[in-house]
Amino acid sequence: MSPPKLYLGPLTDNRRWDSVDIRPDDVIVVTPPKCGTTWMQTIVALLFSGDPEVETELSVKMPWVDIRVREMSEVAARLDAMTHRRSMKSHTPMDGLPLHDEAQYLCVFRHPLDAHFSYRKHVRNVPLPWFDLWYPEDDTDGITFRRFLDGGAEGFDTDVMPLAHILQHYKAAKALADRPNVTLFHYADMTRDLAGTMETVAALLDISHPRALVDKLIQAATFDNMKTNATRFAPSGGKGFFKSDAEFFHSGTSGKWHGVLTPDELAAYNAMMDAHLPPEERAWLEYGSEGTNPG
Repeated sequence: MSPPKLYLGPLTDNRRWDSVDIRPDDVIVVTPPKCGTTWMQTIVALLFSGDPEVETELSVKMPWVDIRVREMSEVAARLDAMTHRRSMKSHTPMDGLPLHDEAQYLCVFRHPLDAHFSYRKHVRNVPLPWFDLWYPEDDTDGITFRRFLDGGAEGFDTDVMPLAHILQHYKAAKALADRPNVTLFHYADMTRDLAGTMETVAALLDISHPRALVDKLIQAATFDNMKTNATRFAPSGGKGFFKSDAEFFHSGTSGKWHGVLTPDELAAYNAMMDAHLPPEERAWLEYGSEGTNPG
């Protein structure tokens, strides 16, 4: 197998994975940003613990390995010291990650426009000014969407999530989807059938709990519960990383671009999607297993 592709951004560096010794029972959540990463991590944390009141502490207990914010030596030492089953997070496409034959890779996707508009909200909640280059607060000229369409999948653009990066994520995961330890999930399917999603994840991870407890775990993983208890569920919740932990879980709804994007912007998006994906793959990436707009 070829070595992992290099993905370097201002915020992330996938070479950090070189310091992680992957174990056979590890669970790695792999997504573009704002596609259900924290949701899937929470599902894993709930299933691991069997405790609907679990303190997830995702940033520490299920770290985002790629991010440069913490010294990699500290992250690696913390992971090595864990004697329980581990889970980690990555926003690097699958072709940039170490691929273990047994560790489980849970890849989550969302309609690219939903992810983009969620990211617009997200950057206003994160005190990192370099996002303003792509996401100016007063964007009367439509710079944000132009850069979403024009940005590349790698380099500086990696961390501001252009459409090319989402497509690269999808193609890299799809290329490995025949492996029993690489599974693709869709935000729309998770929304439509959270119970079914949790059952699928539990089966993949070979975890079982009594039915009554599973029902409590499902309730704990609902969007409303996570938003209500944002300090507990948001990454680095209660530590001041976000301006508002609750705003991290802004609405969880879809279709925010309707009435916002111009016909020309939508036409440019459609052209790019059609140029990169066959119809059936585009339908899945946008709407999940149903393949159609539910609205």
